Amino acid sequence: MVIGLTGGIGSGKTTVAKVFETMGCAIYNSDERAKEVYFNSDVKKQVVKLLGKEAYLSRNELNKAFISQKVFSTRDILFQLNAIIHPAVNEDFKLFQSKQSPETIIVKESAILFETGSFKTLDYTVLVIAPEKLKIDRVIKRNAVTKADVLKRMKTQWTDEHKIPLANFVITNDQIEPILPQVTQIMDTLKKSA
Repeated sequence: MVIGLTGGIGSGKTTVAKVFETMGCAIYNSDERAKEVYFNSDVKKQVVKLLGKEAYLSRNELNKAFISQKVFSTRDILFQLNAIIHPAVNEDFKLFQSKQSPETIIVKESAILFETGSFKTLDYTVLVIAPEKLKIDRVIKRNAVTKADVLKRMKTQWTDEHKIPLANFVITNDQIEPILPQVTQIMDTLKKSA
């Protein structure tokens, strides 16, 4: 069983993923794996062709600031980059999935699960939501960026209101409602349906 875990930037997806992991789920973090995929030789050639050699600081380090500046200033470049990275990440995920035992619940964490349409290939989806101000504060603190930078990134993602109707489960991560009981309830439902 493969569960998609998504949420806007700063929603706390990774925190929720860790809770699923403590319950025995195998976690595949698409965003983290994408950073590795950038260094596959075929992918690297395509990225350099699209963005230029400046996209790479060295053989094993991305120029994240340069890439962010490029993709979040022009939507077309973001779409072209996604067209390079997403198929490579999907292949990487298939390899990860093949190494898991059949009874393992796999949680595929991805920031843009709905935007890419990849949620259609999953058994269930879990959306993590949080108030916008809290999301902005989290990202500013975590990434040492400006509010304007965070808002620019948020504009490339769908709103929670757009995603909620597509999700099978919604987890509220607002620092008020505890996460553990919400994840436990989802796991109970998944185990009954397995």
